[in-house]
Amino acid sequence: MWEKSININEIKEIRTASRIYFGVGAINKINSVALELKKRGINKLLVVTGKSSYKKSGAWDPTEKALSENSIDYKIYDGITPNPTTHQVDEAVRLGLEFKAQAVLAIGGGSPIDAGKSIAILLKNTDVKARDLFEFRFAPKEALPVIAINLTHGTGTEADRFAVVSIPETETKPSIGFDCIYPLISIDDPAMTTKLPKDQTLYVTIDAMNHVIESCSTNTASPLAMLLSKEAVRLIAKYLPDALENPEDLTARYYLMYAAMIAGISFDSTRLHFTHALEHPLSGVKPELAHGLGLAMLLPSVIKKVYASRSEILAEVLEPVVPGLTGDPGEAKKAATGMENWLFGLGVTSKLSDEGFKEEDIDMLTKQVFETASLAGLLKLAPIPADENTVREIYKESFKPVSVSHKG
Repeated sequence: MWEKSININEIKEIRTASRIYFGVGAINKINSVALELKKRGINKLLVVTGKSSYKKSGAWDPTEKALSENSIDYKIYDGITPNPTTHQVDEAVRLGLEFKAQAVLAIGGGSPIDAGKSIAILLKNTDVKARDLFEFRFAPKEALPVIAINLTHGTGTEADRFAVVSIPETETKPSIGFDCIYPLISIDDPAMTTKLPKDQTLYVTIDAMNHVIESCSTNTASPLAMLLSKEAVRLIAKYLPDALENPEDLTARYYLMYAAMIAGISFDSTRLHFTHALEHPLSGVKPELAHGLGLAMLLPSVIKKVYASRSEILAEVLEPVVPGLTGDPGEAKKAATGMENWLFGLGVTSKLSDEGFKEEDIDMLTKQVFETASLAGLLKLAPIPADENTVREIYKESFKPVSVSHKG
């Protein structure tokens, strides 16, 4: 295949609405980034990250060196957790305002980068708080510049205009999307992902897989979404087993990171629908639940529901993981079971009951879907009518393997 002709150590410059330095060794572009910031008159950065990954990944040493050599001062906020909260965003904003930060450098996966985007908005719009932003009482036009150093291959947030933050008081997890939070520059260095634990490698990649399965089947799907979706699924199916077997395999990490990036570009235009809309309440209620695991538990049932309405599209996109689909609308069960078998073969076997959810939670979860504004908006893009009964059915089916309900 064509992948073998690519020198993964040659840094590519990929331009979307963001400029992305992509390839093994791309972290060394941080010196060029620092020089560019200086030219823009930026000499104070708020660094937004989690407790340790920015150091364990190897990203921090060259970053710290570049900032020091270019006389860029910084403060670190390292309180971002998986499923970051409005409290963390507000706390980081206070630090950034005291420091008079002129830009935000977010280092990590989706959680630090999404939080960093949100912080950048509030540092520019100082009369509002994070809940105002995520409860849609405020629509920003401006934000401080965001630089993203991406440490996972899942969210695509380094290439898109979205951010997700949880509101603990309401146990909701809304998403926002504004042009002002496209990262100015992002760094995608596959070498920074080799220390990801096995479960995180799985879950972030499943997130990317969901992005394209949804983006190619929304009501706004485009030919570009089809192209990117097919390629992302092909690359994930081919290289995820290699990364799981050998975490240091840089070729595998390269193409998984590329798949996640193009998935982010795909849904940046087309948006998402059922799987993300229904997952956000799961990890909103249980912040310890990995986003990708929540998606994995829901995905087979979602495919079963929507396949008939997008059968020709999904048959092509899913071919690398569910071979033999013909595009017949009657293949919904085969497609759903095939996806579930692929996930189970990777070791992702949990269903909602395994993660502590009970069937009596379905009404509460369904209410969250329809009362969280951003999630209701996703449902409008679903390829079938997204009423409460459909949402409840997807949740109910996700308590056990879909193959169980297919027997007989």
